[in-house]
Amino acid sequence: MEVAASSPSHTPAAARQLRSLSEAEAYVASVCFKHGPPRLQGVELEWLVHSGTAPGAPPDRARLASALGPHAPTTLVPSSPAQPLPHGSTVTVEPGGQVELASPPLADLDSLVRVTAADAAELHRRLAACGLVVQPRATDPLRPPTRILDHPRYAAMERAFDRRGPHGRSGMCSTTAVQVCLDVGTAADLPLRWEALHALGPVLLAAFANSPVLAGRRTGWKSSRMACWLSADPTRTTPPRPRSADPVTDWAARVLGTPLLCVRRDDGPWDAPPGVTFADWIAGALPTAPTTADLDYHVSTLFPPVRAHGFLEVRYVDGQAGSGWALPIAVLVALLSRREVTERALELSRPVADRWIEAARCALADPALAAAAGSVFELACAAAREVGAPADVVTALEDMTARRVLRGRCPADDLLDEERLRPQPVVDTGDEWPLLTSVVAPAALSTAVPEGDPS
Repeated sequence: MEVAASSPSHTPAAARQLRSLSEAEAYVASVCFKHGPPRLQGVELEWLVHSGTAPGAPPDRARLASALGPHAPTTLVPSSPAQPLPHGSTVTVEPGGQVELASPPLADLDSLVRVTAADAAELHRRLAACGLVVQPRATDPLRPPTRILDHPRYAAMERAFDRRGPHGRSGMCSTTAVQVCLDVGTAADLPLRWEALHALGPVLLAAFANSPVLAGRRTGWKSSRMACWLSADPTRTTPPRPRSADPVTDWAARVLGTPLLCVRRDDGPWDAPPGVTFADWIAGALPTAPTTADLDYHVSTLFPPVRAHGFLEVRYVDGQAGSGWALPIAVLVALLSRREVTERALELSRPVADRWIEAARCALADPALAAAAGSVFELACAAAREVGAPADVVTALEDMTARRVLRGRCPADDLLDEERLRPQPVVDTGDEWPLLTSVVAPAALSTAVPEGDPS
């Protein structure tokens, strides 16, 4: 949930006080969009973990700390040295005990996949040695959301999200994603890269949807993870205005116009006054003036499908089982590798660029998304070889395209099929956890929210 080691090209500036809105807008433009030829890419991988003997219980902090050892983050073990894994990836822990690996930024896809795979294997080995099992899905299928970290950031976030409903707490504590980090590119290329990454969002969200079950029941959404985040707080989690001609100005306006989620303090809780935006803070809504460090931190509390923070962090792909995390990386790196490929990917995905709700709910059962995904993935398969994707990743991507995408299927469909064959499938059994039958759709989303539970 914060800027991690996989950031391709982000170096924090020395903090200074912000005295005007125009100064803050200029800072966002200069810091959130580091221009230059795209060179680096990185990835952040998250996994839900549980005890092999008590899968329905929240992760035990002491056992998790023991498993991570010197790699434990200070949010879990304040005295930890927080050492990187052997190949340079760093480890963080999310509020509900999800374990996250952030790769170093690397210049080629083959190195990124090899380094990430090696560090992920070491991380999983450490977890298994302490009896912790990694979940293959992007939402917790058994447990209600339970925060295990006491950090004031997460306590304030939980209280702020709870004022809107249960979905923010679920997003914080019960979901995982594959987050691909890419350089911004040159100023001339930014509008294309920005629009293409957003237009591809519904296609890739649908193709990699992997979370149809949450807290013991089917939700009616193929990506319950994205449904949670779209519902949590639309001002900070939903897509931006589509097809922006000036993403820098629009992003700055969104950042400064978003209410504060938390305010760092030396003592006491970090709760922010409800409804106070960062622009309000600059105007004097809080006793002390904000600094550029405060603005950097505020950006880390926005969770849209694509977040600009010195690089472009793509956040719309569900966590994947096994080595499946390499496939969305290969797709995105391949499709943004050359301008003509990116232009073609945008052309193919633009007709479904606004279908975020359908992608989260129906995935590739939506005919328009299925048609677009077939063409986009065929383009990605062709481009992946050109960017030096490992041969096994290209083979797996081609297999996924043929076996799933061109058949209108996603990983969530496999899980739902498995459940239908079980004597006692997962069902909605009571009122302990509310169904996600409605999502707050912002004005930028052109589609209505479906009613009912098709599952």
